[in-house]
Amino acid sequence: MFEFNVSQQSSLGSPASFEVNAQTITVELLRQMLAGQQRQNELLEELIQQVGAVQRQRANELGQWRQANPELADRCRQAADALGRVQTQYLENLTEEVSDSWEHLMDGEYMLTEFVDRFGPRLAHLNGVLHVLAQLSAAPNPANAH
Repeated sequence: MFEFNVSQQSSLGSPASFEVNAQTITVELLRQMLAGQQRQNELLEELIQQVGAVQRQRANELGQWRQANPELADRCRQAADALGRVQTQYLENLTEEVSDSWEHLMDGEYMLTEFVDRFGPRLAHLNGVLHVLAQLSAAPNPANAH
């Protein structure tokens, strides 16, 4: 690291030597910053590789599950499609409620809390179920398309 001497000296160096010293310090600081950035990039690359490996493993496991349970995977896809339509209708109801009563939602904490309590948990749970079904779903079979 660097050490700066801030004690008073009887003779100061020439302005030229001070400028050279400042340039040397600047160059060394820039080198250290570059080394830090290079290490950070190495760590990010390692992180990306690890995350990618986990995702590939998960995709492989899901693919194996789908192959072992093709009928259930197809029913999961059908259920996800149906619940997707339910979710769309639910979101339409939610947005209609907001359009009709946005002034009340802004005016009172009670109304906003009631709105969130009414729509929030169901929406969160529905999204969770849809996510699971989508993960387990088989790809749509064009031969069986309706």
